[in-house]
Amino acid sequence: IKAEFPASLLHNDHFPEKSELLSDVRSRLWFTYRKKFSPIGGTGPSSDAGWGCMLRCGQMILAQALVSRRLGRDWRWDAEKHQPKEYHRILHCFLDKKDSCYSIHQMAQMGVGEGKSVGEWYGPNTVAQVLKKLALFDDWNTLAVYVSMDNTVVIEDISKSSGQSCSEAQGKTLNLQSQRPLAWRPLLLVIPLRMGLNSINPVYIQAFKECFKMPQSCGVLGGKPNLAYYFIGFIDDELIYLDPHTTQQAVDTDSGSAVDDQSYHCQRTPHRMKITSLDPSVALGFFCKSEEDFDSWCDLVQQELLKKRNLRMFELVEKHPSHWPPFVPPTKPEVQTTGAEFIESPDKLFESEEEFEILNV
Repeated sequence: IKAEFPASLLHNDHFPEKSELLSDVRSRLWFTYRKKFSPIGGTGPSSDAGWGCMLRCGQMILAQALVSRRLGRDWRWDAEKHQPKEYHRILHCFLDKKDSCYSIHQMAQMGVGEGKSVGEWYGPNTVAQVLKKLALFDDWNTLAVYVSMDNTVVIEDISKSSGQSCSEAQGKTLNLQSQRPLAWRPLLLVIPLRMGLNSINPVYIQAFKECFKMPQSCGVLGGKPNLAYYFIGFIDDELIYLDPHTTQQAVDTDSGSAVDDQSYHCQRTPHRMKITSLDPSVALGFFCKSEEDFDSWCDLVQQELLKKRNLRMFELVEKHPSHWPPFVPPTKPEVQTTGAEFIESPDKLFESEEEFEILNV
């Protein structure tokens, strides 16, 4: 990488060595197109090449949140070293098989409930809605996924969502003893935005860069028309991203041996693109492990994004807007399935998604 410092890569502002920056990029879980996995839904596609790029980017942003939760932001992957068991458990959540919680199979089938056929291209908002629903079935991580509406983050709604107990989120009845103040569930906050009409409005660029500097940042979903990328930082006016548009063989997970994780880490020079080349439709991602972490994020947003800018990227408000439909924290259906037929579609009142062509690969 031809780096001019300071660089900002998921909130690490200063890398004293180029090798440190590359180690950081290499440590991200990198999900790409795969081929020759078991057919989705039993009879569907056995490759996501040409249509699954935004799903893969969604997997990457969620994986970054799980790594931050379980291993910490400063954890580094080393091909020569033994990795902690939490790392392998995180990786297993994303393997290309139907019983992995966040597999391409689960995401594509949950997308049916969002009005997307299996094999159809997703935008950033739809993939965020899918992750929100799949997280309800992840009993290990018990993440609360909050997807903002109408460019507005509502603190009251996040408190309801992350303050909700695991048993509530899973649709179980609580006993009286558990009615005490609830522990905070780790939060993945996704903010779908449109930063311009046909191209990014330059007035947003500095605020956009500030988002990567926040300790809670876990990257951005976006790209160009037809192409979804996972953005993890910037150098000057160029974004650094992981590209899912490489078709790799599905990893054999049935042999009983440990999963070969080499292909889940990008061991080449990371890609870069000019911020001005970015399509204006993006989704910002932030991970808040605790309530204090979320409060700190709110303070940073006020200081760096709202007070300093005439034109705001998004709003941060205390109370649920009265003209909105009531906020109901998502709960797992009582039927034990992730089948899309049991999942209600979300309010699509504020949802806007761009149409993209499907790549012919």
